[in-house]
This record gives sequence, structure tokens and C-alpha cells, in this order.
Amino acid sequence: MRAGWARRLVFGVTLLASATVTVPVATRTMPAVANADEQSGLDRFYHQTPDWQPCNDQLLDQAGAQCANVQVPLDYSRPDGRTVNLAISRIAATDPEHRRGILLTNPGGPGASGLHYTAMVQPTLSPQVRAEYDLIGMDPRGIGRSDKVNCALPVPTMLFSAGFDVFGYARDTALAAALATGCVAPDADKARNDTTRNTARDMDVIRGIFGEQKLSYYGASYGTYLGSVYTQMFPDRSDRMVLDSAIDPDRYWIGMYQDMGPINEFALDDWAAWAAKHDADYHFGATAADVRGFIEDMIRKAAGHPIFDDMYLVDEHTVPMMLLTLLANPQQNANLATVVRMISDGVSGGPLDMETLKRKITIASPLETGGMASVICGDKAAPRDPAWYYPNIEAARATQPVFGAFANNITACAFWPDPVEPPTEVRNAVPSLILATIHDTRTAYQEGVALHGDLTGSRLVTLADTRIHGAFRKGLSPCVNDAVNTYLADGTLPASDITCEPDPSFFPQ
Repeated sequence: MRAGWARRLVFGVTLLASATVTVPVATRTMPAVANADEQSGLDRFYHQTPDWQPCNDQLLDQAGAQCANVQVPLDYSRPDGRTVNLAISRIAATDPEHRRGILLTNPGGPGASGLHYTAMVQPTLSPQVRAEYDLIGMDPRGIGRSDKVNCALPVPTMLFSAGFDVFGYARDTALAAALATGCVAPDADKARNDTTRNTARDMDVIRGIFGEQKLSYYGASYGTYLGSVYTQMFPDRSDRMVLDSAIDPDRYWIGMYQDMGPINEFALDDWAAWAAKHDADYHFGATAADVRGFIEDMIRKAAGHPIFDDMYLVDEHTVPMMLLTLLANPQQNANLATVVRMISDGVSGGPLDMETLKRKITIASPLETGGMASVICGDKAAPRDPAWYYPNIEAARATQPVFGAFANNITACAFWPDPVEPPTEVRNAVPSLILATIHDTRTAYQEGVALHGDLTGSRLVTLADTRIHGAFRKGLSPCVNDAVNTYLADGTLPASDITCEPDPSFFPQ
């Protein structure tokens, strides 16, 4: 198909989408905000007294957590205006006499609930760290039990693969436009102020509520971007900062997704080698090349036999995303094999239990579409012209046959209102511990190296030769865990950058 014809087709579909949905445009640019509690009108937020109650959640209750709601400004430039609710959790320090402060956590996403994350991180923390810190979880603004950003279009994700041709890309373009309107139109002020910079300001309010001079923090994945933005906005309030599976702030967010294409092609080959060793169980092929061929053929079959049930779609746009979700941890190898078998049988004409399929995928990545879209799109403007994306998709197909059409695809951000303030340039000397994994499937290793260069007071811990997202895990690498726990416990960073090996027993055979 000629490029000019393709461009006109995509442009026409975009006009159609724009004619049927209207996204509010930006009417102001919010100025950069100084340290929040130095501004008049914010004292009432910094000096709240949380009403701690049982969490009524099995995981949190078993961990001994309490929960509360606190209020923050929707728009920090208008502290007397509308407020939003934040849900926070607390697991108290086990030795109150030696308590040194709070350790706030964030699991990433964006779009992930953080209320439970304290209970998930707690087993990997040393007894000394648990003795010294109240562990604080938070559902960031727009997510979970906090005031959510609800989208009128009930799709499970804002991320899709563009499929095999310009017609599939045109479908995604129209869907992206509709999703943007569906998330912004119901409450434009809420959606547009659901940003990383505002979440960083919320973090500082939480610091003030606990009466702490400084904030210690553990953040993973997107949580590393949030943490690095906090260090830039509040350098004097930043204490012991751990940034696990780090993002390069300069490549957030389009570059970050483009980086996912090559690393997930590698991850698919790595999983294919495992599946080939288990061919007697799964019958995908006796070699890694055979398994990859099976996967690529399955995606082509999904294009010819799409399945839609219970607001869930299985086709060439969604199957690559299902694979990507489960490739992030080799402990999901068997689960991914089961998912592949279910999809293959379904697109070949057999039965497919859609509810079971959804559960197997979403348990590995429970992100909320509205929260994810509003943060990413509200942080940094995306190219508006749909024709900008398609050449990148086509260029990636030769070396990224499964994931290139996702990594370069258009999203709702192309149709989102302009951000209310510029993105944060992270360049500072705040001490921090950065963790980066050589074969991380979500945040490429070079991004952690880049953040290390931006945070000149940091140390970099590299987890060698491991296909996993999130290096600080119980049983994965004692070397990594010791570095994190030592830093949190007594503030000692490694004398120099270090490389850690994984424990082989962590991985399935």
C-alpha cells in the first residue's frame, strides 16, 4: 500500500473519531510550584490527623496494617479549591523506641494501587528496617480507593499492538481518540491534574502529616520516575531513596515504550527456550525457534478469528499485550504457557474460558486504565499527528515481529489535552540507590544507567543476566537485598557501583 494512501486513511479515521468525540483543550499553563508547605493555604493539608481504621482487606489486615483517608488539593496552585481523597495504609514500626521515620512505597504502573504494596514489600525488608520504619502505602490520586479517574469507555488497557497493517492501525487510532474523550470528558479537572508532579506533592503532604522532616521511599518501575521527580522537587526533604527497575526521565514515556520492543523480543525467545524444554507438556515446539513460530502463527490466527466476550477481546491487537504482561517474571513461565494454550485453542475454533484467561493475565498486572492514561498523558505531551507513529511501526517489524507494533503504537495521549505544566527535568545530587536488571522487560537496563547519570549522588546496583522486572524480591538475589536493606537501615550506600548475581533456585527449571 502506498504511504500517501495510508496517511490519508489514517487521517480520515482520526477526523471521524474527532468528529464524534470532543476532548477539552488546555486553557492555561500551571506554573512550577515551590516546596508545597511553604505556600499559603496548604497548612491545613500538612497538619491533618488521620483517622486510622481497620483496612477491611485480607492482605493488609493480616500484615497488621491500618488505613485512613487524607485530603489533598486537586490543583496545588488553587489550595482553597477542590480537594481529592487519598487512601493510605500504615504498618507500624516494630520497635517504636528506635523508629526513625516512614518508608513510603509505590509499585509503579502508573495505574497500580499502592495500598497493598507495603504488605508485599514487607517480607523482603530486614528485621532492622521493619523495626525502624512505619511502612506507608498509598493509592495515588485517581487510582483504587483514592478518588478514581473513571473512563466512560470500559477497556481493560490503553495499550494495544497496532496489528499487521494500516487498517489495524486506523482502528487503534480511532480507539485512542475515543478513550481519551472517555477518560477526560466526565471530569476534565480531575483527569488533567492526575500527574506525577501532583502525586509527588501528595507524597510531601503525607510526609508532613507524619511530622517527618524527610521522606524515605521505595519505588519500583514507574515508581522510580515518581521518586526521581520527588527528589527534584523536594531535594531537602528526600532521605533514603530506593529506585528499583529505574526509568530514564528523559525517555519517559514514549521512549520508554519504544525500548520495550527489543527487550521483550529477547524475553519471548528466553521463554521459548524454556517452553521447548517442556514440549512434552505444552506441544508448542521442540526448539525455541519452533515455539516462536507457534506464537507468531497464533497471533495471525487471532487476527482471522477474534474472540470477544465479557468486555474482553482476543485478537492481534491484544494477544501481544497478554504475552508482554506475563514475560516480566520467569516464575510466570508455566502460567504463560497455559495462557498460550488457551488462546491458541480459542483462535483455532475451540472453547475459551474468557473469565479464567482474564484472571491469569490481570493478576500479573492489575492496572487501572483511567489512572494510567491520565498520569502518562498528563505528564508529557505526545505527537498529535497519527502519521508520525506508523512509519516507526513499519520500521520495527523486521526485528520486532511480535512487539514492535505495540512499542511504537499510537495511544490516547495523542488526543489528550495539553499538560497543565511542563515535565520535570531530573538533574540533582540527592543520594539514592538505583536497581537495574540486565534483561528487564519493562524498563530497559540502559534507562537505569541513564538515571544513575542524572542523580549524581546515586549508586547503581546491577542484577546480572536476569529476565525479570523488579530486582528487590525475596529469594531473587541476596546481594541486591542486602544492598537495599543496609542502605535503608543505616544510610550506607555501596562504596561503588556493584553487580549482583541472581540465586539460581529462584527460577523454574
